[in-house]
Amino acid sequence: MQHEASDRTAFRRAVFLDKDGTLVENVPYNVEPSAIQLTRNAGRALRRLADEGYALIVISNQPGIAQQRFDFASLERARVHLAGLLASEGVHLDGFYFCPHHPDGSWAEYAYRCACRKPMPGLFLRAARELEIDLSASWMIGDILDDIEAARRAGCRAVLLDIGNETEWLVGELRVPHGRASDLDQAARLICDEGREENRCAQCGQDPHAQSALGAA
Repeated sequence: MQHEASDRTAFRRAVFLDKDGTLVENVPYNVEPSAIQLTRNAGRALRRLADEGYALIVISNQPGIAQQRFDFASLERARVHLAGLLASEGVHLDGFYFCPHHPDGSWAEYAYRCACRKPMPGLFLRAARELEIDLSASWMIGDILDDIEAARRAGCRAVLLDIGNETEWLVGELRVPHGRASDLDQAARLICDEGREENRCAQCGQDPHAQSALGAA
């Protein structure tokens, strides 16, 4: 697991972002920089969230390492290229965390069932510890239910990008999203609206969950 982080002096709320299929177009096992493209409205979405004070942190399963489809250096080149794409959109990531494990991997060192591969919450917990993130005030945006379960296990809320990438639909209490969206910017708007409503309710002493922007999701 690797990360890129900025120093924080106080606990912050964050939006955790799945990488493939959420932040960038889903090209399986791709680490070729020229094939990396941001998803629709990704730059706008992340600017919106950053303007509201959310730290932006990628949480990604990268089993291609355990399966020896690519190495750490190739993934790092992809990360640097992604950072450049986001910089051109006026966006900076506060963290980039990934899990290199897979229980069926061919690289023995990484071929085991770990606590950091989503739907387990290990990467969220590590990011919260290292970047001083308040998980209870944070969100996850992902395109499959493993993203949702990992977020809920970590104590975050989660928005599912309902764009066809989830194909198994293995349901359960921890796999129910707090909201659904058709792209990253719609998800960002839902999160920002919810945050503003919570701030308003806190100021006037109301229960922010009695009526919320995601209540009908």
